[in-house]
Amino acid sequence: MSYNDLRHLADSYGLAAMLLVYLVLVGWAFRPGSRRHNDAAANMIFTEDGEGQARDKERTHD
Repeated sequence: MSYNDLRHLADSYGLAAMLLVYLVLVGWAFRPGSRRHNDAAANMIFTEDGEGQARDKERTHD
């Protein structure tokens, strides 16, 4: 494969593949049922070391 062949592949199919991966990752973050996990991840830095783990265990049993 020459440089021009790789350049054409990156310009056409590579761009489409990156767009597809981006859309899948954005869609994954906004899927139904992910709000609890996103909120827990956003507030993780504000919890004490043992406090967050105990709360996570309680949430999984609900």
